[in-house]
Amino acid sequence: MNFTWNEMLPLFFMAVMGLALLAYVVLDGYDLGVGILLPFATDDEKDVMVSSIGPFWDANETWLVLGIGILLIAFPAAHGIVLSALYLPVALMLIGLILRGVSFDFRVKARAEHKTMWNRLFALGSLVTAMAQGWMLGSYLTGFDHGWQSSLFSLCIALTLPTGYALLGAGWLIMKTGDNLQLKAVHWARLVLWPMGAALVAISLASPMVSHTVLERWFAMPQFIGLLPIPVACAVAFYAILHVTGKPRVVAAGYGWVVFAATVLIFVLAFLGLAYSLYPYIVIDKLTVWQAASATKSLLFIFVGVAITLPAIIVYTVFMYRVFWGRARALDYALSGDRRASGVS
Repeated sequence: MNFTWNEMLPLFFMAVMGLALLAYVVLDGYDLGVGILLPFATDDEKDVMVSSIGPFWDANETWLVLGIGILLIAFPAAHGIVLSALYLPVALMLIGLILRGVSFDFRVKARAEHKTMWNRLFALGSLVTAMAQGWMLGSYLTGFDHGWQSSLFSLCIALTLPTGYALLGAGWLIMKTGDNLQLKAVHWARLVLWPMGAALVAISLASPMVSHTVLERWFAMPQFIGLLPIPVACAVAFYAILHVTGKPRVVAAGYGWVVFAATVLIFVLAFLGLAYSLYPYIVIDKLTVWQAASATKSLLFIFVGVAITLPAIIVYTVFMYRVFWGRARALDYALSGDRRASGVS
């Protein structure tokens, strides 16, 4: 029985951490994308865009806290390596998140002459956060190597991940808005689709070159055949986005959700491919899941907390999206103690 717990508990926490980070990338990804797209909208459209993410963006970051928390307490050895190697991009990501949080609150309370500044800072914070996360992903995939090839690879992901988030954000706006803003979101989605697709292909081609572990996993038989459905499904999702964004009548008919759903599918498939490529390593080529895990008794204690916390977060998230689902509208304010923004009808 002890052997079973020793084997299974690290895998359980690895799965929960992966779920939390995937949920964060998808959920916070779209509101980061909305922030990145903010400078390309009119002032009135900016209010609608911000209101479309208003009830959700803060709660979406709960998944990041959960994922990093599990890394810290369930895999302390990996936490030390990862955060030490990524100190600078993590600091930049936190600065970006702070900028977003401050700007979100201040933009609805600032005088008209200051609102533009807070809108720009919100967009800047979104872009910095997305680029920092891209650099972190690139560094992780290269095993935190500091050679020029690895640094170039990390830079490539840092520059291209914002296009993926922007596509998520555009898909979100297509679902949550209407009229001219919805048409703009369709246009934005089509513009960032090709850079995102090209970046995804380039990263897929470069990953085996910078990681021997990925190379062995991808091109060994029969694993190669087993992985083929992932790029095929991604290609189908890409075509679905291209088809819908190329025909505004399809969006007007109520199929705009396809853009967001297909983009989420691409992110999920990319995550599954990455997870398969790295297993059983939690720090590629350095630490396996079991080597990095805390003692079994510690994991059993943590298991109780996660068993309570994880369902609560899932239920709260589902409830929140059900309550606030609907078309976004322009911000309005109620003066009761302080001014609060509401934007979902």
